[in-house]
Amino acid sequence: MKNESGERSYPIWLLLNPKHPVVLRSIWTPILDEIQDKVYRKIETRIDTTNIFIRNTIDDSGKVPNTLNWWAAEVAKEIELFRESILEYKPKILISFGAFPFEFVRRIFNIKPEKGPKYWSNSNLNSEFERAIENFDINQTNRIPILRQVSVSSKFEEDHRLSNLTDISNYFRNVGAKIADKIIENKDSLNIWIE
Repeated sequence: MKNESGERSYPIWLLLNPKHPVVLRSIWTPILDEIQDKVYRKIETRIDTTNIFIRNTIDDSGKVPNTLNWWAAEVAKEIELFRESILEYKPKILISFGAFPFEFVRRIFNIKPEKGPKYWSNSNLNSEFERAIENFDINQTNRIPILRQVSVSSKFEEDHRLSNLTDISNYFRNVGAKIADKIIENKDSLNIWIE
């Protein structure tokens, strides 16, 4: 995948780990399907997805931090460049996929304390998702974390029992419905509709 695609002026941005471009198909597509379904059923229109801005956190997947080297110096430059874009274009919804992109977003917005990779379990990311939905404000950039990988495992099931999610399709349905609700509530403030 290219480092970025879409229009920076579009109100919805997606932020990916360049090591995991498959999240667009495996995670984002089923969530977007749920969003589109709920939006259509409630307000009988659809989101024009052709210009959603999609960007990798950093331009080189070799720079993606690992547990031994969580934040190399070159990542700080990428954070600063992305911060400038956020300040210039002011997206309304910034969706990140997984631990590294979410921590990257937190550092763009100078959210402390900085966290390491082991902190961002599925349950912690899900708690941050719920907090983002609860505090959604169309007058600012809403930072919404999504799980990078959704699989059926004992750890996944344990993490998701905390949020009343029991399987993969429920995760997509739950996340998509909650994002759709916020989009519907703010439909007049979002220039995202198919004409």
